[in-house]
Amino acid sequence: MTDDTSGTLDEALERLHAAGPERHGWLSNHGPMAVEALVRHGQRHAVHRWLDHYRGKLEDMPDAHAPITAENWREALGDPRHIADWTAYFGHELADRPWRDVLALWWPRLLPGIAGGAAHPVIRVGHAVRTLLDAPGTATAPRTAELAHALGYWAARHAPLPPLGRLPGPPSGSAADALATVSPVADRSGGIRDRLPQLTAFPAWPVDTSVGTSGPAGPDTAHDRLAELVRAATHRYLTHGHGEPVMLVHAATAPNAVLRTLPALPRALWAPSLDAAWAASAAVTAAYGPPEPVLPPSAAATTSPEEVFARAAAHGDEHAIKLTDTALDVARDAAATGEDPGPALAAALHACALIDSPSAAP
Repeated sequence: MTDDTSGTLDEALERLHAAGPERHGWLSNHGPMAVEALVRHGQRHAVHRWLDHYRGKLEDMPDAHAPITAENWREALGDPRHIADWTAYFGHELADRPWRDVLALWWPRLLPGIAGGAAHPVIRVGHAVRTLLDAPGTATAPRTAELAHALGYWAARHAPLPPLGRLPGPPSGSAADALATVSPVADRSGGIRDRLPQLTAFPAWPVDTSVGTSGPAGPDTAHDRLAELVRAATHRYLTHGHGEPVMLVHAATAPNAVLRTLPALPRALWAPSLDAAWAASAAVTAAYGPPEPVLPPSAAATTSPEEVFARAAAHGDEHAIKLTDTALDVARDAAATGEDPGPALAAALHACALIDSPSAAP
């Protein structure tokens, strides 16, 4: 839980809400996600210094285009000209209704476009929801505003994947094996917007190993399989992150954002959330995963989670911070069940080694 009696997170979010969710017409503003992770993991003293260094990557919120209404929202969905309009719309909605009600209404509408904006919008929503779940009934205005910004970004960048066929799932039924059987896209000469349209089929997952087919999961099963997917994608970064160290972070952080959001959603939405999270993780894996694993030098097994995150904070890159944040979730769950948290922590340290550190890290 975020221990922030100092108000640092709210101050940081207020600083960031003058900025838009993107720069250069496409690249995502990671500031809200990174500062939430920094505060959560005991690094609030570094937040404002980190923002001072990051502000060169911020641009003002775009001008309004045309208001979003209950009548025209479908036409505006997925239109980035409406970024400011969508943010204003959700600001009004959240002022009039409980945030959980707004989220429950819009989550299934937005979920088919989970890969839009390279999955950054759903990741931002996951961070925003986590802060609101920390303080039920006493949500601060900056945290509620952050949910409006995150949902508005998702609505503006909503982009469904192309129609996908279903290939046989792995005989083991595991998420790790399912990710291993995802076929890479053929042409990797462009960015993610050029790669995702090449997708044609994914392995069916989750798989009922008793009959070899996939089917709808109950809410509790969906939660457990989603946690398995996050763990598998995090561990896979340790051996495959070299393929594209920045973009492959999102194969783990996108499904983890969905996992973090589940407690705020009606249980009927948990199974479709699992399906969408699998599609997002598989899409990033297909777009950027390397053909062969490379085992990095072993990290110190005695490194504590606190020290791992401190290293990520000192490194300063927003992607390293976000993957470490997810890796600590995985490591915590592993320790709670008597499993080895080492691979998750090693993946986080590997991200810090692979990703370039900003020249002026805090």
